[in-house]
Amino acid sequence: MDAAGAPCSSREALARELILAALEDLSQEQLKRFRHKLRDAPLDGRSIPWGRLENSDAVDLVDKLTQFYGSEPAVDVTRKILKKADARDVAVRLKAQQLQQLGPSSVAVSLSEYKKKYREHVLLQHAKVKERNARSVKINKRFTKLLIAPGSNAVEDELLGPSEEPEPERARRSDTHTFNKLFRGDDEGLRPLTVVLQGPAGIGKTMAAKKILYDWAAGKLYHGQVDFAFFMPCGELLESPGTRSLADLILDQCPDRKAPVRQILALPQRLLFILDGADELPAVGAPEAAPCKDPFEATSGLRVLRGLLSQELLPLARLLVTTRNVAPGTLRGRLGSPQCAEVRGFSDKDKKKYFFKFFRDERKAERAYRFVKENETLFALCFVPFVCWIVCTVLQQQLELGQDLSRTSKTTTSVYLLFIASMLKSAGTNGPRVQGELRTLCRLAREGILKHQAQFSENDLAQLKLQGSQVQTLFLSKKEVLGVLEKEVSYQFIDQSFQEFLAALSYLLEAEGAPGAPAGGVKMLLNSDAELRGHLALTTRFLFGLLSAERVRDVERYFGCVVPERVKQDTLRWVQGQGHPKVAPVGPEKNDELEDTEEPEEDEEDLNFGLELLYCLYETQEDAFVRQSLTNLPEIVLERVRFTRMDLEVLGYCAQCCPAGQALKLVNCGLVEVKEKKKKSLMKRLKGSQNTTKQPPVSLLRPLCEAMTSQQCGLRILIFSRCKLPDAVCRDLSEALKVAPALRELGLLQCRLTEAGLRLLSDGLVWPTCQVQTLRMQMPNLQEAIQYLAILLQQSRVLTTLDLSGCQLPNYMVSCLCSALKHPNCCLKTLSLTSVELSDMSLRDLQAVKTSKPDLTILHPKLDTHPQSLKR
Repeated sequence: MDAAGAPCSSREALARELILAALEDLSQEQLKRFRHKLRDAPLDGRSIPWGRLENSDAVDLVDKLTQFYGSEPAVDVTRKILKKADARDVAVRLKAQQLQQLGPSSVAVSLSEYKKKYREHVLLQHAKVKERNARSVKINKRFTKLLIAPGSNAVEDELLGPSEEPEPERARRSDTHTFNKLFRGDDEGLRPLTVVLQGPAGIGKTMAAKKILYDWAAGKLYHGQVDFAFFMPCGELLESPGTRSLADLILDQCPDRKAPVRQILALPQRLLFILDGADELPAVGAPEAAPCKDPFEATSGLRVLRGLLSQELLPLARLLVTTRNVAPGTLRGRLGSPQCAEVRGFSDKDKKKYFFKFFRDERKAERAYRFVKENETLFALCFVPFVCWIVCTVLQQQLELGQDLSRTSKTTTSVYLLFIASMLKSAGTNGPRVQGELRTLCRLAREGILKHQAQFSENDLAQLKLQGSQVQTLFLSKKEVLGVLEKEVSYQFIDQSFQEFLAALSYLLEAEGAPGAPAGGVKMLLNSDAELRGHLALTTRFLFGLLSAERVRDVERYFGCVVPERVKQDTLRWVQGQGHPKVAPVGPEKNDELEDTEEPEEDEEDLNFGLELLYCLYETQEDAFVRQSLTNLPEIVLERVRFTRMDLEVLGYCAQCCPAGQALKLVNCGLVEVKEKKKKSLMKRLKGSQNTTKQPPVSLLRPLCEAMTSQQCGLRILIFSRCKLPDAVCRDLSEALKVAPALRELGLLQCRLTEAGLRLLSDGLVWPTCQVQTLRMQMPNLQEAIQYLAILLQQSRVLTTLDLSGCQLPNYMVSCLCSALKHPNCCLKTLSLTSVELSDMSLRDLQAVKTSKPDLTILHPKLDTHPQSLKR
């Protein structure tokens, strides 16, 4: 058998012997120079760390070279370094022996050959995924399609369109067709280089990203567009010690050390990088985190990720970024011009599929699904795949015990706590030991969250005596990675949201001042700086959810402890000290600047914080606590929010609990719902246009409108500024105006409404039981509204103030307004027209109204100032 056909093990042994013989020919001085040159001359951007080279003899160097580069590539590396170390004669002999015994070098693999080899490697590596119970299943069987809705990187793009109500875009099932459309071009044919998949914790973003990688390798996605795709978990890269280049990270994902990295990087437009968990990155601005621009520069994982995200590193490469929902400004600060999509999770049909996949036993699956379906709140929460897994796990345990899940759950916190309770109950006589282990695990989770750490070493677990424990098996997943010279083992929580939940739980289990208790208690957590605020958002939500009276009783019962009352009181004081977020003025002075105004990036996180605070209060489901918290926050301002159904559910609950006199302002918010795209059945398609009756669309604002009608709701002022109000929203708002017990003021500032929407709102305002006393309007299409304003002034018995400041009022509109003001049934007391340009004719008409109705105050700088000048 010739050298080229020698068995693999024989060729490896030959390669090692060749390298050893060459190194043994060197003097001590030459060997020392060889080690230094080996450190300073990486191959394809990768070199052995100096700490592993220093003081190595010839035998050690052979081991390190072959382990690091592979046996045959190591021969080529050795030959090149020998030349640089001034041992050219040894290098020449090595090359001759290499050709004689091994044949031509096999390092230089063609790019086309390696494409196929890499795809096969990805298919093999990602064919199976580990479930949270450590069971491995095929990704095609495990993946359940999610709903993905088109997003927007700027809410204003949607809001400042035509005044007529558009047909909303629809959410699509996450199949191959949908994934292929993620990088589709716009109307002008421009393709985005960055696509962002946004969604809450546990929604399935990582699974979707892995399915995209797998489908690409199978030839189903981006055919003819992407040659190489790489999956990069941001959390792991940020925690990885030492320095690495992008080339290093690419080699780590390749099947061997022969990857033609320079050739791969030479065509960045043919590359796709999947960056999973970009929200893990700290805030922009740290000097040590300047974006990396060289793919071969050995640096921190943070700089490499920043370079990719900012497109300063490989600006032509495609990026698919997964992230939890973040403020638009935060996103823009890290990315170029992203195309966004929102991962909506499971549809009702998907939930049923998931249950039957999980249980396998059809009878048990049907029983479990029927039970959850009857529990409306629990069923709604199952749109999040991770929550769905927890619910199925708890139900499976209950069914095995012959029991049933009798408790209802309205929040994610209560569902997660049910999982903990189920686990402790199944521990039986080992309950006390498992309780102690769980307390320790909570401490590990908290320390990791505060340090921005998701990966834990074997030593971390050994110090806490958690290795081999029941909680380690249940809550932590083990990850083994073949390192440079040894296998590296790390642990992480089965889901990041579980780490955040257990971190929040730790604040209830360990009283401040006790051994191992968190320093500073909840006050330190809640008063974290802005950089940590986003990172700690979910932990804070869970903390609020655990502090409700019912959850506190559950924790005390499960863990046999007393939760200090101080924890809840400190949390309440923190909420009461928040005030409201700063927002731009919404009055007339902004009228001419709407389309050109861009809010400063530094304010975006504060703007998003208002909604996050409401989420925290919602998680408590304790009306008295929410009402007490909002007492010191008389004004709730939400700006630039593209509302989801869950956002409005949260807002509706908090509005229902708000104290008397509360004000709510929605500024630049999106209220147009993205609906699920459903395929029509064959029968429906055949019927075609026979069925022309359309059901009125469901309003996204309905939860808030329903909350306003509650007798508990103290909402006094409701203002929409620069919002598009679809007809469906106006319909629900009109119904709420008719019976809202506390609402006294309504503002419509620079909002877009159709004439049908104006008519609907007018119907609500003139309703006999409507309590609205003040109406503020500043609208671009006020001429369409004037007829409805006239009807309102003539029929409303409670409207006392009309503010049209900043509007454009031509003569015919003022004339129509004056006629309504003179009507004997008009009860208006104040008409504000500040910043309104009025003609002399309009001023005379208004002066005549004031004369005939002395109790009516009309506010305008030219009225009553020079009354003689108006007489002709």
